[in-house]
Amino acid sequence: MLSGRRLDLLDPSPLDIEIRDIAHGLARVSRWNGQTVGEYPYSVAQHSLLVERILACQTPDATAADRLAALLHDAPEYVVGDLISPFKAVIGSAYKAVEERIAHAVHLRFALPADPRGLRSRRIKSADIAAAYHEAVALAGFTPEEAHRFFGRPRVKEADVTEFLVPWSTATVETRFLAAFEALERDLG
Repeated sequence: MLSGRRLDLLDPSPLDIEIRDIAHGLARVSRWNGQTVGEYPYSVAQHSLLVERILACQTPDATAADRLAALLHDAPEYVVGDLISPFKAVIGSAYKAVEERIAHAVHLRFALPADPRGLRSRRIKSADIAAAYHEAVALAGFTPEEAHRFFGRPRVKEADVTEFLVPWSTATVETRFLAAFEALERDLG
């Protein structure tokens, strides 16, 4: 990592995780295998900001911890990259296990409270699917009908998320990701 940290993928330590590494990496990882419109690739960091926004819209009582967990929901991809879901399914449990170990270390590093009933995870997954619908239509060439077939109809209007559906430069998305992280961390107090 650019911070000088070295992360063991099989036994990741929370002490080796730095938010600047996450922001830098996710700003450079493309969603949709780079098959999106726009001057810049649509990054996982921008997607993460979109998911956090959608969670806040869909769940007005979301805590700062919930929103931070949404922002960091794809954090492992700063190390392992973003694979499309059908390919993840082909690879199977080995990939998922590495991803889960890194996610656990990220949660420990940033002191995210446990989610024993899975409510936060379900809410984030709902926001993630809504983000995929909007990205598919605005960026990846899907018709609304196709996106509906794959992702269902989102409960958040495009007008509430439009600013997140035009790819930003790497520098812009990295800066905005870090700013969102810092604001949420302050709110955690």
